Amino acid sequence: MSQSGPLIRLAGVAKSFGGHQAVRDVTMEIGRGEFFSVLGPSGCGKTTLLRLIGGFERPDQGRVFIDGIDMTDAPPFARPVNTVFQSYAVFPHMTVAGNVAFGLKQERLSKAEIRERVGQMLDLVELRSLSDRKPHQLSGGQRQRVALARSLAKLPKALLLDEPMAALDRKLREQTQAELAAIQRRLGITFIHVTHDQDEALAMSHRMAVMRDGCFEQTGVPREIYEAPCSRFVAEFVGRINLFEGKVVGGGGQWLVVDTGDGNASLRVAHDRALAAGTPVWVAVRPERIVVTATEHGGAASNRGTGVVRALAYFGDATLCTLELPTGRPLRLAGAGPMPEIGEAVGFAWRPEHGIVLTR
Repeated sequence: MSQSGPLIRLAGVAKSFGGHQAVRDVTMEIGRGEFFSVLGPSGCGKTTLLRLIGGFERPDQGRVFIDGIDMTDAPPFARPVNTVFQSYAVFPHMTVAGNVAFGLKQERLSKAEIRERVGQMLDLVELRSLSDRKPHQLSGGQRQRVALARSLAKLPKALLLDEPMAALDRKLREQTQAELAAIQRRLGITFIHVTHDQDEALAMSHRMAVMRDGCFEQTGVPREIYEAPCSRFVAEFVGRINLFEGKVVGGGGQWLVVDTGDGNASLRVAHDRALAAGTPVWVAVRPERIVVTATEHGGAASNRGTGVVRALAYFGDATLCTLELPTGRPLRLAGAGPMPEIGEAVGFAWRPEHGIVLTR
């Protein structure tokens, strides 16, 4: 048994169903004790990827290594991982304790060992007081915790989570996110979590991958994915974004000048590598990086303009404001302070270092 190197390693893994290639030549490593999320839209291949790791699917090509051992041909029961499915798949005829004990009985542990392990798991998910209840007597969040406890009871080296919070309401989902992250930190087990919910992935993960059409578009820590997306797809999928299409017309040192060609003034954007004049680019700016200003000036910011407020959306911690620019295109900005009224003409500004230059 290896004690160094990644816990999970996929080497050139691919999987097709009929004429559809669900996973395309994925190579990845996931460390021990890491909370790793795979984020992507429906149909991008993230659940298939999880099933390849769990042994529920066999790759058409490539190899799957777990703890340094080639597990490509091993069935699910022979792999040191467990899966929490989206449907939870708890046994309706068993009590909470019976569900948690099921896998331990299959391993023929002694009654004393099973009783102790079940108690530990129920304490971990705070369900000991409900140990005699049946699943139909529990809430959705409680059933999810039963499934989690049952999967953790056998002390797997990795836990695979297939959108386990998809059916929960927002408040319960946020509570469960915090509980899952705390459990993962306490146990130190590798968690591999697939989701289409960007907030979930950003809030819980040590690292995350954004998946598109069976491939990884970008892998990194959540802050890197959000603040330095590598493509328009990542920028638009993770969080809200404003995109300006244009061409490089100048610059030097640590910044570029981009002409958007729509009548707006050229944009000045911080960038750490030179791009030739005429290079097509997109400038991405997060709404929270844009501020409302007096219409006649933009303070110290190099990028400024005016627009008319066309929509306001209040989210409690922030308000999203949509402006219509003189060219007719929309621009979104967000802030926690007071916002102008619908129909009001306002100025806006953002600093060069807050723009992101994308070339694809």
